[in-house]
Amino acid sequence: MKIFVAGHRGMVGSAVVRALERKAGSVVVTQTRQQLDLTDPVAVDRWFAREKPEQVVDAAARVGGILENSRKPVEFLLDNLRIQSNLMESAFRHGCKKFLFLGSSCIYPKQTPQPILEDSLLTGPLEPTNDAYALAKITGIRLAQAFRDEYGKSAISAMPTNLYGPGDNFDPETSHALPGMITKLHRAKQRGEKEVVLWGTGAPRREWLHVDDLAAGLLVLLEKYDGRDIVNVGVGEDLTIRDLAEKVKQAVGFTGAIRWDSGKPDGTPRKLLEVSRIRKLGWRATIPVEQGIRSTYAWFLQNAPEAKG
Repeated sequence: MKIFVAGHRGMVGSAVVRALERKAGSVVVTQTRQQLDLTDPVAVDRWFAREKPEQVVDAAARVGGILENSRKPVEFLLDNLRIQSNLMESAFRHGCKKFLFLGSSCIYPKQTPQPILEDSLLTGPLEPTNDAYALAKITGIRLAQAFRDEYGKSAISAMPTNLYGPGDNFDPETSHALPGMITKLHRAKQRGEKEVVLWGTGAPRREWLHVDDLAAGLLVLLEKYDGRDIVNVGVGEDLTIRDLAEKVKQAVGFTGAIRWDSGKPDGTPRKLLEVSRIRKLGWRATIPVEQGIRSTYAWFLQNAPEAKG
C-alpha cells in the first residue's frame, strides 16, 4: 500500500509517518513544502499523476493559536481551502482508493452541549477567534462527503481534539495553549523569574490528546472505517486550562507563580468530544496527560529552537 502523508513535517503528519513505519505492509511517501507547494493546483496534480498513491492522509494545514488566527484570517481561510481541495481533487482524479481528511474540534459551535457529538456540526455560531480556520475545515468535510455522494469515492473525515506532543509549534506568539505554556514557563525558569502571565482566566476546559495516540487512531480509521459521517478523535476527559498550567509548571520545574490576564480572550468555554464512535472500532487514548507533558518537554529541550531562547 502506497500512502502519501501530506504535511509530514508537522506534528500530526510526523506522528502518522512514525506509526506507519512501525507497521508492515505500507510504503510511506512524503514531500516537503519546497518539493511540492500544496497551494499550487497544477503542481499538485502533476505530482499525483506521477506518483499515484493508493491512500492519502491529509495532515497538511495552516494552523495556529488564538493570536495567530485573529491576526491572519485571510491566510487561514485561503491557504487551508487551497491545500485540501487541491489534494482531494487530484488524489481522486489519479486513482486514490481512500482519502483521510483531518479536521479539528474547532468546527463545532462555541456554545454546544458537552461532550460534543459529531451531529453538533453546523448547529450554532462558531468561536469568532478562529472561525476562518474552522470554516475552511468544515468546507473540507463537505468536500469529502461530496466526493462520496457524487462519485462514490472513499473519503473519510476525522476530527481530533486539542493535540500536543513532539514536533509541536512552541512559539509563544503562534502556538496553541499547551506548547505556549511550555515555552513561557521554561524561559521563566531559565531567567529566574518569579511570575508568568498567561492569557485568559484559566477557567475554560479542554481535553488534550497526545499526537501519537491520534496517529494510532487514524490508522484504525484507515483500516476499519468507510463512512460518510465525521468521526471525533479525543480522550473523553477534560481539565481546566488552570489545571493544565499547573501540570506544565510541574513538568518544567518552574517554581514561581502563575498570574492570569483576564483581559485576554478565553476562547470557547468548554470543548470535550464525545468519542464513542471511534471507541466502537477498538481505539482509545492510552497516554496520560502528565506523562505526555513530561515526554513533550523532554523533546522540547532536545529539539525546539525556543528552548534555547
